[in-house]
Amino acid sequence: MRYKISSKLLIAGIIIGILLSDGPVIANDVNVNKKVKTVRIAAGEWSPYMSEYLKDYGIAARIISKAFQAEGIDAEFTFLPWKRAFILAKLGKWDGTALWLKKPEREAVFYYSDPVIEEKHVFFHRKDFLFDWNRPEDLKDIALGGLVNFSYGEDIDNAIKAGIITVERVTDDIQSFRMLLSGRIQVYPQEINVGYDVLRKHFASEERQLLTHHGTPFLKSFSYLLLSKKIKKNEQLIQVFNKGLKSLKKEGNFILQGIKNETK
Repeated sequence: MRYKISSKLLIAGIIIGILLSDGPVIANDVNVNKKVKTVRIAAGEWSPYMSEYLKDYGIAARIISKAFQAEGIDAEFTFLPWKRAFILAKLGKWDGTALWLKKPEREAVFYYSDPVIEEKHVFFHRKDFLFDWNRPEDLKDIALGGLVNFSYGEDIDNAIKAGIITVERVTDDIQSFRMLLSGRIQVYPQEINVGYDVLRKHFASEERQLLTHHGTPFLKSFSYLLLSKKIKKNEQLIQVFNKGLKSLKKEGNFILQGIKNETK
């Protein structure tokens, strides 16, 4: 099935859904370190959610900033390669890093926030390549692309490790979509808003018209702010952030103000 979806509606639905959903109750009497004025966050480029080149660094970064600001703390973002951002935050060189999926090995070294956004990952493909799938085994004879060091969720990752799926990995989305257009790969997995953002910014209209995505997501998951367990104050700071995030749910429409600019 072919899809033509407004990226504004997709992002609005994903993020407003998070802001308006009920989260865990946070104690009113959180011991806040009043000396904390700024939290330093190492982030990766992930437009339209986060980018050094977007107003307020993008929608997800704006949510993080607003949540901290609600508690009197400023958020300072530094954009780095993903792997470096993760390692520096893990070591406590930065207070934290954003945004990441939840994994047990990460929970061992980071405090996880409440969900910041919900991701929807789909398979992009040429419109003239028709396929269907319900389980990873259905992809065994399909040429998949992928990104280096990128996780595609437990089911797909396990199928790759088991040799059921073969993935040709490269370092960036632009190269992957060029491979998809040329027929070198048949399917490219990516978060739906991220994928269409890349296509809109880096490919001609005639090229974009050749591509679509499969209607069945291979992964729907939440993304989180991570604060390093190497930094003692972060155990309380993550509670402060969650408290501010919860307060945004009462003002959920504020995020709509930036959607138009970031989806042009």
